[in-house]
Amino acid sequence: MNKEIKRIIGNSIEVKHQILNNEKLLNIIEKVTEVCTIALKADRKLLFCGNGGSASDAQHIAAEFTGRFYLERAPLEAEALMNNPSYFTAVCNDYSFEEVFVRQVQAKGKMGDVFFGISTSGNSLNVIKAMQQARKQQLVTVAMTGASGGKLANHADFLLNVPSIDTPRIQESHIMLGHIICELVEFHIFKKNRPII
Repeated sequence: MNKEIKRIIGNSIEVKHQILNNEKLLNIIEKVTEVCTIALKADRKLLFCGNGGSASDAQHIAAEFTGRFYLERAPLEAEALMNNPSYFTAVCNDYSFEEVFVRQVQAKGKMGDVFFGISTSGNSLNVIKAMQQARKQQLVTVAMTGASGGKLANHADFLLNVPSIDTPRIQESHIMLGHIICELVEFHIFKKNRPII
């Protein structure tokens, strides 16, 4: 049992080590941080969506922006698009599951907002359709995926593709990337250093 626990932890560390040594991916993280900072300073917002564990990740990351991360500061406008069960079930029933995020992007998305589509495979059709709609409405689009980027890669301005094909390891890294972006956006907007811990 102990050996298996160490193997799992080691696999998680290895994925993060690959991210740490991937200059191209680090540069994209930096650019995503910049576009989020610009958007929020201009009173635009961040929109997140995903299915299953990626839905939870979308909620988690959005909450870090609207609540607080390290700093006591004003809330930053960010929303996960799967938070209303009545809306979700109505659209699934009246239209289809593929439409649940598209219609919210149509209603909420404004030029200059930043849209994050989260999918470990990169092939979730409802996320792809929402990202296509976001581009039509001139939102900045960010895909958070696994190694291949899947079909989402073709529709994203920025691709954060974690170098793994293992869903749990990808999701762990998505949260790490969300935390990095939130921490840096906080610093750039509020110009305060985080507490030393």
